[in-house]
Amino acid sequence: MGIYLNPGNKSFWEALRSRIYVDKTNLIACTNQMINTDEKYVCVSRPRRFGKSMTLAMLAAYYSVGCDSAELFRGRKIESDITFRQHLNRYDVIYLNMQRFLIRAGKKDMLEYLEQAVTADIYRVYGSLLPQQETSLVSVLEQLYDNGDKQFIFLIDEWDCVMRERQESEGMQRQYLDFLRDLLKDQPYVALAYVTGILPVKKYGQHSALNMFLEYSMTDQKDLEEYTGFTEDEVKSLCEQYEMDFAETSSWYDGYMFKRFHHIYNPKSVVEAMRCRDFSNYWTSTETYEALRIYMDMDFDGLRSDIVQMLGGGRVKVNTRSFQNDMRSFKTKDDILTLLVHLGYLGYDAGAKEVFIPNKEIIEEFENAMSVGGWSDVMNVLKASEKLLEDTLNGDADSVARGLDRTHTEVASILTYNDENSLACAIGLAYYSARKDYRLIREFPTGKEFADIVFLPLPHTGKPALVVELKFDKSASAAIQQIKDRKYTQALEGYAGEILLAGINYDRENPDKPHSCVIEKAAVG
Repeated sequence: MGIYLNPGNKSFWEALRSRIYVDKTNLIACTNQMINTDEKYVCVSRPRRFGKSMTLAMLAAYYSVGCDSAELFRGRKIESDITFRQHLNRYDVIYLNMQRFLIRAGKKDMLEYLEQAVTADIYRVYGSLLPQQETSLVSVLEQLYDNGDKQFIFLIDEWDCVMRERQESEGMQRQYLDFLRDLLKDQPYVALAYVTGILPVKKYGQHSALNMFLEYSMTDQKDLEEYTGFTEDEVKSLCEQYEMDFAETSSWYDGYMFKRFHHIYNPKSVVEAMRCRDFSNYWTSTETYEALRIYMDMDFDGLRSDIVQMLGGGRVKVNTRSFQNDMRSFKTKDDILTLLVHLGYLGYDAGAKEVFIPNKEIIEEFENAMSVGGWSDVMNVLKASEKLLEDTLNGDADSVARGLDRTHTEVASILTYNDENSLACAIGLAYYSARKDYRLIREFPTGKEFADIVFLPLPHTGKPALVVELKFDKSASAAIQQIKDRKYTQALEGYAGEILLAGINYDRENPDKPHSCVIEKAAVG
């Protein structure tokens, strides 16, 4: 086994020995279909700690010659696939972690250091097939193909680290992209190139050097959706095994969605929650909130309003196509929002072309980022939300109306009330603290109709459910009557606890007291 050439299966062996391992080996069936086809160039981008390195360890264990990995895959999903034996340990694998090369090179030229290290590894194994000493990695691989029909599977981790950590050095970025293009594009020795990172392939005008790659990103994972994180069925199984509440797990870690799989969970956080038997901020704790705050504070028109709207449970339209796939070339707020999708701070609905804050863990990270300045008006609303919820549960409609008036005053410069949707976002923000004990659902389906907002209590909280209907320039009583007339509470038939109804109206003609509220208990039976 080498360091870069055929690194073996120890990393995957260690993953299998971990207390929690979720079988994602069927991904291999997908990559097997790509070998030596026009689809052999694969760029998979996901947020940090979403299992990218573990996937590469699995692929290295499966494809690398020089080791017998059949036992490691015994009983795994891929074992029953028709292609399993055909490709098992049949390829020379070159495994490159670009982050390590960037760190180890120090002040030296990273690419020169990489070529020296990798060619030395190759010479130790295939020196007899190389009649003359070469320092160029491409030349070495071309000779091995010419002299021995050698093909390679390239597994490249942290492919985008140069784009992320040398943001100011366009020259280095261009040189790096040219190196990858020369190494991989149209080379007969490439059987498969599977590269991973946080960002999709960098767009650089004529330097769209890696345009041969098929991209699988957080805006479109194509047929790799179920391998992006944990699926709902996988999380349900873990919750049963570790006796953890599934509804609360969903509230904390669900929210990433794609075209076929609408519920993808953060794998790092789910594993830690099961292992520790406790719900907490496991993924966000691996990086300082400053990383998020930098982008939140960027001065793009409408960005603050969009963030406030999403904090209130709303969604925001976004154009992801203008994003240049780097962390520097921002021209519009859409570029910032798209970057936050790739970083894992926002979910993306490709059908609706909308972004949203996916779950409780990420919401709290936004709160942390806002707490250090520049967002005092929003923070005042969040701090007051505990009292607003208490007043609501106590049926104190007048206090609720006054609390909503104060919320509106605080965020009026950021979030303008134009319609019931913007009102719903403000209400969601005003009830921010409710997310400790509730799952907030906007436009809750009730048959042919939708309730504006429903607060479903998490298990074991002992809280009542809350059905909220909003009106604009009408009356709070009319909102309550609509809940009753359209039988919105029937959609909660599986819920056995108490249900409160809240009708809220915003009156543009009454600046002194724009909000009115009526709160009632739902009739039983």
